[in-house]
Amino acid sequence: MGEGDLAERGRYAAALGAWIVFEDETGLSMTPPIMRTWSPRGQTPVITVRGRSRRRISIAALACYKPGHRSRLIYRPRLDTRPDGRKSFAWSDYRDLLIAAHRQLGGPIVLIWDNLNTHLAAGMHAFTAAQNWLTIIQLPAYAPDLNPVEGIWSLLRRGFLANIAFTSPEHLIHTIRHGLRTIQYRSDLIDGCLAGTGLSLTPAQPSTTPRVQPQ
Repeated sequence: MGEGDLAERGRYAAALGAWIVFEDETGLSMTPPIMRTWSPRGQTPVITVRGRSRRRISIAALACYKPGHRSRLIYRPRLDTRPDGRKSFAWSDYRDLLIAAHRQLGGPIVLIWDNLNTHLAAGMHAFTAAQNWLTIIQLPAYAPDLNPVEGIWSLLRRGFLANIAFTSPEHLIHTIRHGLRTIQYRSDLIDGCLAGTGLSLTPAQPSTTPRVQPQ
């Protein structure tokens, strides 16, 4: 499926009144993203961190679009300290996130995501098949440029997390939440992430049937 197919399905979903929802996940550690900054000439800034922590926070996010509605961002963080020892999202975590999104959005969802093995798990397949409000579209392999959530991660890393020496996992997750909450209130940023993919959502134009009139 290429970019043209995504656009065509997006127009079809808009005609049905569904939300177009892109999903992606990422992992963040206490090692800060290094970005350019200002400093006196010849004095390279140094960020001092407290050791090299292996603690990670996984985040799954949904960028939600619907013509005529304010774009939405829905996300869930996941610490790597759960009793089951799992460090990434399980299929049941995605299920719970989608159920919460359906309640918040209040309408059917066309979900667009990649071919991560958890997305293709038997449990997830059974769940999605049983929901009449959910339609799944798989992104092409190796096509992060078609997913606006990648833009959300870029905003987070290059802005809110850049050059910060995190003192604890709690400090990291607090900063992540602050950044994502700020983006949630800026629908223009969420729209910009979609524009950056080259995709767009436009309301479907009503079709007309020619009328036959005798002369």
